[in-house]
Amino acid sequence: MKGFRFTQYIPPQDPEKNNFENLLQIFLQLVTMTGGDVSEALSWLTNLDKQYNLTNPSYGIGDFIDDLKSKGYLTEENQKGEFRITGKAEQSIRKSALEEIFGKLKKSKGGQHKTTFSGPGDEKGSDRRPYSFGDNLDQIALTDSLRNAQVNHGFSGDYLLTEDDLEVVENEMRTQTSTVLMIDISHSMILYGEDRITPAKKVAMALAELIKTRYPKDTLDVIVFGNDAWQIEIKDLPYLQVGPYHTNTVAGLELAMDLLRRRKNPNKQIFMITDGKPTCLKVGIKYYKNSFGIDSKILNETLKLAAQCRKLKIPVTTFMIASDPYLKEFVKEFTKVNNGNAYYSSLKGLGDLIFEDYRKNRTKRF
Repeated sequence: MKGFRFTQYIPPQDPEKNNFENLLQIFLQLVTMTGGDVSEALSWLTNLDKQYNLTNPSYGIGDFIDDLKSKGYLTEENQKGEFRITGKAEQSIRKSALEEIFGKLKKSKGGQHKTTFSGPGDEKGSDRRPYSFGDNLDQIALTDSLRNAQVNHGFSGDYLLTEDDLEVVENEMRTQTSTVLMIDISHSMILYGEDRITPAKKVAMALAELIKTRYPKDTLDVIVFGNDAWQIEIKDLPYLQVGPYHTNTVAGLELAMDLLRRRKNPNKQIFMITDGKPTCLKVGIKYYKNSFGIDSKILNETLKLAAQCRKLKIPVTTFMIASDPYLKEFVKEFTKVNNGNAYYSSLKGLGDLIFEDYRKNRTKRF
């Protein structure tokens, strides 16, 4: 009796290549955690090698550093002669974050988003309707139209096809969205022995890479907020660090709204990643601060901006990576005023929640 015998297949491997790729993956993670400090990342990697034997006698950390330079991930061509990552390394970090957070996603066509609305577009939908004057000829569903002609007029005599027999396929309208991602960089993002800024950076990099590769017509602006708020480039995300700041949510929302005013897309949204309440407000040239509970003066200004966003049809989705009861009350009130969404997320589930909300907002008009 003929048959097949299956055994485990172990593909041939290039040990040197595997060592480099494995170390590269760890190195990119460490660079993200150190805020782009290559020397510190390499120091951590060396210590990890001592503890877990990541290398072997034929390929050590020194060889890995040489390969990083020869392959274009590191450069020493700067005034101080320090190791710095290159643009290639920055892109690799974003791709690594994308695979880590959104790795289970299925590919979609064209890098654009579908909506639940029909309209002018370049992708055929599944809905059918009778032909009306002005429809393009390439929209005609030929098979369905011929079937209608046979049903309506039969097979005898001359074949007859009238305008009433024609059916057209609705094209699915494509939509574009402008998103602003706000990241809290106040001191609390590293308090209590928990690193909250690194997962936030990874989510931002993954979302940026996702939009650049799959939805290139969408826009993503990233801003950070502490005592003040400012915009950062996507390429600067690996270097992002927490500072000795309070949380000026008002400044972040004002900057986000200003950026979205410049965008021509009809669909606009704000994602805000934070772990605390607003504790700071800029009044003139001075800062009004209160870290003890919810300050009514700061709260009122924050809610005022939430209402303005709602009036401008800009939903704010808040990702609160903390679960204190009084924080939940603040987020609940803020979300009610804005008519947006809110999630109380652990760091582990943050990426999934942000993607699901991003995808959900791609199927509706704001």
